[in-house]
Amino acid sequence: MQVRDLISSRVSLAPMAGITDYVLRSLVREYSKTCLLTTEMISSEALTQVKDTDIVARDENHSPISYQLSGHKPKMIAECANYLQKYADMIDINMGCPVNKVVKGTDGCALMRNVDLAQEIVRTVKAEISIPLSVKFRLGYTFDELNFVEYGQKMQEAGADFITIHGRTRSQMYGGKADWKKIAELKRNVDIPVFANGDVVSIETAVQCLEESEADGIAIGRGALGDPSLLYRVERYINAGEYLPPPTLEEKIETLKHHLKKEVEFRGENVGVKFCRKFIPYYLNGFQGASRLRGELILIDNLNEIFSRLDKILVSV
Repeated sequence: MQVRDLISSRVSLAPMAGITDYVLRSLVREYSKTCLLTTEMISSEALTQVKDTDIVARDENHSPISYQLSGHKPKMIAECANYLQKYADMIDINMGCPVNKVVKGTDGCALMRNVDLAQEIVRTVKAEISIPLSVKFRLGYTFDELNFVEYGQKMQEAGADFITIHGRTRSQMYGGKADWKKIAELKRNVDIPVFANGDVVSIETAVQCLEESEADGIAIGRGALGDPSLLYRVERYINAGEYLPPPTLEEKIETLKHHLKKEVEFRGENVGVKFCRKFIPYYLNGFQGASRLRGELILIDNLNEIFSRLDKILVSV
């Protein structure tokens, strides 16, 4: 299958480690039937040791879905990519993660300082799989190393079918503002599809990002936290010009309850409730007493008690 046939939507779910798990991907798919889903980052080293069924889990309706791998050993990544073909519609190589423990292992954005190795990874993986291959990277490692245009060209030469680029350098981490206009430089210098990533948190920022980046589409990450409907609402606006408003507090509470329930079903109550604590601040904000309530909820281990507290919120706000 050609990558342009696979990607019918101009919106994708950006990979986020420990965030875009099976449950969040399922929630996004309940709204958007066509966006490209992407898994959380999967370490090729770890996957070689243990075939983690939780991290690779998917439903039939998750297609189109890309599985993201990290690592710096071409043959190992290729073997993992081959294994993941039974689940994936596309394989994505992480060349943009800025976290210290990742780049110190010469993975993630560290690969932007080693173009030859990055190309070898792409060529080796491409030869091992029969599905499209994408890469995700940043503008560069630092502002003095803005090699994203040349890097994208090299990835295309090596066989990459698709690019997602985050409009920040590694040194910025997630601070500052994503530079969408620079992404347009890459788009004008490669022939494969380019999706822009960074700071897309609403319909308005999605439209602005597309205009400034001239990209084929956008990858939404943190904007989907607390609002898994965002990708669908952006799609709807792009495709039909229809503006669907952000969820109300009542809707966000109902979605949080649904999210909690699905995590408990997937992981068991003890692990599921604890895993979902990281999402609570994104669902519960913008009203008086929200901070206090969040602090209280993350200390509760019982799902029914959390539901009871959530049901009382609307009465008091």
